[in-house]
Amino acid sequence: MKTIFLSQGTAAETLGVATIGFFDGVHRGHRYLIDRLTADARERGLSAGVITFDRHPRQVLHTDYQPQLLTPFEEKQRLLSETGIDYCVVLPFSQEMAAFSARMFMGRVLAEQLQVKRLYIGYDHRFGHNRAEGFADYVRYGMELGIDVIQSDEFLTKGKIQDVAAGSVSSSRIRFSLLKGDVEMACRLLGYAYSLCGKVVEGVQEGRKLGFPTANIALPYKEKLIPLSGVYAVRVHIEGETSLYPGMMNIGTRPTFGENKQTLEVHVLDYSGYLYGKTLSVEFLHRLRDEHRFVNVEELRRQLETDAREVREYLQKDHLS
Repeated sequence: MKTIFLSQGTAAETLGVATIGFFDGVHRGHRYLIDRLTADARERGLSAGVITFDRHPRQVLHTDYQPQLLTPFEEKQRLLSETGIDYCVVLPFSQEMAAFSARMFMGRVLAEQLQVKRLYIGYDHRFGHNRAEGFADYVRYGMELGIDVIQSDEFLTKGKIQDVAAGSVSSSRIRFSLLKGDVEMACRLLGYAYSLCGKVVEGVQEGRKLGFPTANIALPYKEKLIPLSGVYAVRVHIEGETSLYPGMMNIGTRPTFGENKQTLEVHVLDYSGYLYGKTLSVEFLHRLRDEHRFVNVEELRRQLETDAREVREYLQKDHLS
């Protein structure tokens, strides 16, 4: 995949078949749309591309807006690169672009700069100033500009017990699942395990005293959505290693030790190497329990032993394998 950062007035390679959106999470619904346009492009001998933005549009429209992103920019780019598209065009979203009508956007950007021939529109997607225009308008403008506009049908889950409740797959539905701690639902909607990735930094080392040393993770992006506080069964990828390790992660404020600042701590089972300064990627599999304030550290230690046992039992069931 070639990434193109498009500035106003510049030209880029021709995007034969394309779609446009923010694509937070690059979830199963997004992949369904992208797979459809990519297959169409291959059949016609054209390139396939995704057009997205360098920041969440609401960050420009509302300066006090703090997004909770499933996939910050670099993570989204990596996931898009795995879909098979030829190009990812990144537009710098600005107040000027926000003022474009759909007709202006299609003419100036899609037709003139990118030379799009076929445009796929997500079943519920709208673009242009105030999202005032709809699919029938896009089709009409496309006829004027030489762009075939196609509306993709909705990707729906089947509602099977081993799958997820029936309904549409959306970034907002995934965020809702994560914020209530239902990481299993989020993973099924995404099509992969939701993860947090960051460097290991110095902590207070209370876990080491209990026999459960933890790695404190500092996230590089403040916009990254953090799931509901609690203890989770996770899998951990350690920088420089090929294996995935079982682990248990605590998201919370360490109330037993009288603290109130949120921390992200992971205990990697079956690992004794040096982790400080390394980058860890933690995949969420299952929420074990809420965070509690224990009477003393011995009670906490016993609970950690129980948590570790439950993590092993859960992973032995071969979830999300």
